[in-house]
Amino acid sequence: QVQLVESGGGLVQPGGSLRLSCAASGSIFSTRTMAWYRQAPGKQREWVGLITTDGSIRYANSVKGRFTISRDNAKNTVYLEMNGLKPEDTAVYYCNMGVGGLTYWGQGTQVTVSS
Repeated sequence: QVQLVESGGGLVQPGGSLRLSCAASGSIFSTRTMAWYRQAPGKQREWVGLITTDGSIRYANSVKGRFTISRDNAKNTVYLEMNGLKPEDTAVYYCNMGVGGLTYWGQGTQVTVSS
């Protein structure tokens, strides 16, 4: 059983920054690709980006150049650094791990971008 816990969300003004964290339980974190998703009110969950076990990173076009994903295997944690935030980035942000055909999600953390 894997547990994922996101943190770091909050209210920020347009142009501001936030750093989200996702801490994973267990001992398999370093062997798994980790992904970030977000879901805005009334919209479908949207892929934000991912980081593989060898550190390769991919981003959705909507966040490329503004968001940075990193991981710390010693801490079983993946990060999402968000800069230049826009009102359209407002959403609940989730991390995701796939294990043996199963997909695990955290509870999410709310990010609100508003003046």
